[in-house]
Amino acid sequence: MTTQVSAVKKQQCNVMGLILSWVAYVAGLAYMTYERHWVGGALWLVIVPSLRWVMFRYFPSLSRFLGYGRVDDKLPANVNKARVAVTFYSFFSCPFCPIVWQRLESLQKQMDFTLEKIDVTLKPQVLISKGISAVPVVEVLNGLLVGNATTEQLAELIGRAQLPEPVKVA
Repeated sequence: MTTQVSAVKKQQCNVMGLILSWVAYVAGLAYMTYERHWVGGALWLVIVPSLRWVMFRYFPSLSRFLGYGRVDDKLPANVNKARVAVTFYSFFSCPFCPIVWQRLESLQKQMDFTLEKIDVTLKPQVLISKGISAVPVVEVLNGLLVGNATTEQLAELIGRAQLPEPVKVA
């Protein structure tokens, strides 16, 4: 049985929306080329990725103005070691993914878990087969955290998933 814990629902990226945004970018380039609007095509080629980069780079500062609210972090009071495997699923151009990844890397140093990052940009079926339509996703054993998660939420999910130490028989 899979337990799904969701962070603030609005603070996640819909995989289909991300795919469609890149399809629209390519379609815009194709249209400008077809219509032979070379100046418009050149502007589209430069301005759209530049705007995406600015939004991606400065997202933590811009998030509340874009309707996502703040992406503040809540640090855990203390954390315990957790010898589990944590899988992180990300998608290129999702502004929440690098935020959660940075939090996981910070926690990994304190909690000593293994961390694997899977980019689902070219293989969204990996998440769709699990019934998940948004990123970022953190998976630990049979627990999932979808969306922007605070360090405290991540530590709780990982700590709960800690496998009991094997009993040593003498």
